[in-house]
Formats: sequence, structure tokens, C-alpha cells
Amino acid sequence: MYSLRRERKEDWWEVEALYDLCFAPGRTALSSYRLRDGVDPVARLCLVAVAEDTGFIGGAIRYWPVRVGGAPVLLLGPVAVHPTTQGEGLGAALIQESLWLAREDWTRVLLVGDAPYYGRFGFARIEGVEMPPPTNPERILALELAEGAWTGVRGEVTAWHGAGGG
Repeated sequence: MYSLRRERKEDWWEVEALYDLCFAPGRTALSSYRLRDGVDPVARLCLVAVAEDTGFIGGAIRYWPVRVGGAPVLLLGPVAVHPTTQGEGLGAALIQESLWLAREDWTRVLLVGDAPYYGRFGFARIEGVEMPPPTNPERILALELAEGAWTGVRGEVTAWHGAGGG
């Protein structure tokens, strides 16, 4: 049995090891990681799925603030589930819970991922949003947490580096 909770400072390295296990070598060279350099994640939305009996972290999700054309946006990712716990719904639970929490402070979410998987959570391809290269534009997906939140929001995705809300 797993329960979801906010990621703690002492979880950092175990979560990083999980991401290393689940993603290809060189993951930190991806364009989305350049947007995270020197920027703290949105701690309230960074969750882990923890085995209640052992404390094993079976899944994790993180969010980062970015800007699109100057507008505040949440960048979802990475999200990962340990290979031994895949198929148990942990990824979906992490995404659904974190998106529910995000609605309190944010209106729009962006990610780079597979439309068939993320489509079930309401994400869809968005035109006119430019991630740093070499991102495949077909994999740029967006979700509105408030109706009309993406209306008129287009342009380059840039690092946060500043105050503001969602």
C-alpha cells in the first residue's frame, strides 16, 4: 500500500536515483532541465508515493515555475514510477493529486510528453509555445486549470527567475 505525501528535503537523493533509473542517461541535458537551473521547484506540488510498510519511494513528481511569453506557468516533470511498482496507478495518482493541489495557486500547466498518456488527464497539444531546442513541438502539451487560462498565452518558454504567481 502506498500513500502520497509532499517530498521532503531528505527524499531528494532517493528521488534523484529514481529519476536516474527511469530515464535515459543524460536526462539532465534535456531542454527542460535548462529551464530548472537555479530555480527551486514548487515544493508544495512535489509529491512522492511512499510504501507504508517500508518507506520505499515508489514514485515521484516535481513541478517548476516557468514563463511562457512572460506569463507564469507550471512545468510538470519529471514524473517517474519505479519499475517494480509500475501498473499500480501510482503515476496517475501523483499527477491527479498534484494537479488538484496546483489549482489553488496556478491556472496553467505545461509539459513535454506523450499525448496518449497525458491526454487522459486533460493535456493536449498546444501551438505557439516554444520550448528551447531540441524539443519536438509535437510533444509540447498544455492543460488549463482555469477556463481560458491559455487564451493569448504564447511564445518562448523561459526560466522563472523572478517573483509572481500562477
